[in-house]
Amino acid sequence: MLKGIEDISATKKRLKFEIPADVVEEEIQKALKEIQREAKIPGFRPGKAPLSIIEKKFGQDATSEVLERLVSESYKKAIKEANLKPLLPPIAEDAIDIRRKEPLYFELIVEVRPEIENLNYENIEVEEIQAEVKDEEIEEVIERLCEERGSYEPTDEPAQAEDLVVIDYKTDIGKQAEDFVYKLGAGPFPEEFSKAIEGKKKGETFNVTIDFPEDSIADFAGKKVNFDITLKEIKRKQNIPYEEIHKEFGFDNPDEFKNHIRQRLENNKKEQVLEKQKYDILKKLLDTHEFELPEGLVEMEMKRITEEYESLGLDITQHMDKISERAKRNVKAYILLEAIGEKEGVTVSEEEIKQEIINISRRYSITPKGVIQYYMSRDGSLEALQNSIFERKVFDILLQKSNKIKKQEEA
Repeated sequence: MLKGIEDISATKKRLKFEIPADVVEEEIQKALKEIQREAKIPGFRPGKAPLSIIEKKFGQDATSEVLERLVSESYKKAIKEANLKPLLPPIAEDAIDIRRKEPLYFELIVEVRPEIENLNYENIEVEEIQAEVKDEEIEEVIERLCEERGSYEPTDEPAQAEDLVVIDYKTDIGKQAEDFVYKLGAGPFPEEFSKAIEGKKKGETFNVTIDFPEDSIADFAGKKVNFDITLKEIKRKQNIPYEEIHKEFGFDNPDEFKNHIRQRLENNKKEQVLEKQKYDILKKLLDTHEFELPEGLVEMEMKRITEEYESLGLDITQHMDKISERAKRNVKAYILLEAIGEKEGVTVSEEEIKQEIINISRRYSITPKGVIQYYMSRDGSLEALQNSIFERKVFDILLQKSNKIKKQEEA
C-alpha cells in the first residue's frame, strides 16, 4: 500500500510502499494453490500433490509471480489515488526483495507530467488567409503537365541542349561504347562533352578531347581523353498539345480538367494555411508557457532524433545543440497538447483508430493490414497512430477557439 510520496522534482516522484506480511503470505498461498491444481507431480494425481511438496518445488516461482503482481497492482492503484500523470514506466532504484512472513517494502521512481500554471489556449491570433486560386496558376500547371507528359521523338535537326542522343564512341585509352544514350547537358560527363555534340547532325562523325576533373563520377575521372564520336540518332522532347492534355488524365473536356486542377490547388492551399495556423498556435503556446521538462522524456526524444540524424549520415557531434533544442521543444509541445486535450476531454476511440488505418491505406495504396504491420514493426504498438489522432483533435479545438485575423493572400 502507498505509504508516502516524495517530491524529487516537479517532474519526478518517489513512491514509497509497504504491504503487510499477512497480505503477502496470503497472495503466495493463493499462487501455490493455483500451481497445485495444474502441477503434474510423479506419484500423485493432478491437483492432489501436498502443498508442502508444491511449495518446495515451485515456491520460488510463486514468490516471484506474487512480487511482480503486487508491485504492479500497488503502483497502478497509487497513481490513480494520487492523480499522477506518468510519462514513462516506473523505475526501482534498488532491488525489491520479498521475504516470507515479513512486510514488503519498496520504492519506485516515476516521471510525471508537470503542472502547468495558468494554462491559456483560447483566442490565440492566427491569420485567416484566403486560399484563392488564380487562372494563371491553373495555366502554369497545365503547361507543366504538357511538358512532363511529353515524349522524345526523332528529329533530323542539329542536336541542342536537353536532346537525347545515341552515339558510338572510341577513346585513346581503350574504352569504347556503342548505342550510348546521353542527355545533352546532363552528367556524368563535363559540360564540354555536351557542347561538342550540340550543333552536330545525325550521321556526323567528329573528334573531341575532354579533361575530366578528379572529382568526376565518370569512369574517366582525372584523365584527359580523346573521343572519336559517331552521332547515330537525335531525339527531342515533344510536349503534348495544350488542347489534348486533358485526355491524358481521363477528362472529357478541358473545362472539367481545369476545374479538377483548381480544386486540387485550393485543397493544397487550404492545407498549407491550416499547417501555418497550427504552427503559429503551437509557437504561441510554447512562448507563453514555462515549466520544468521531464529529464527522461527529453533524453528519450534526444535519442530518437540522434538516430534520425545518424540515418541521414550526419555527424551528430556537430548537431548536438540543435538536437537538444529540438528534443526539448518536442517534449514541451507534447506535454502542452496532452494537458489541453485532457482539459477538453479529448479521447480516441477504437473506431477512430480503425478509420485512420483505412484512410492511410487508401492514401498510400496499401492494405489496412500493411498499415498495422508498419506501425507494429516500427513502434511495437499503435500508440503513435493514436497520438497522431489525439493531436489532430486537440488542434481542431485550438483552431475553433482561436481568434482569426483576416488577411488577403498576397499576389
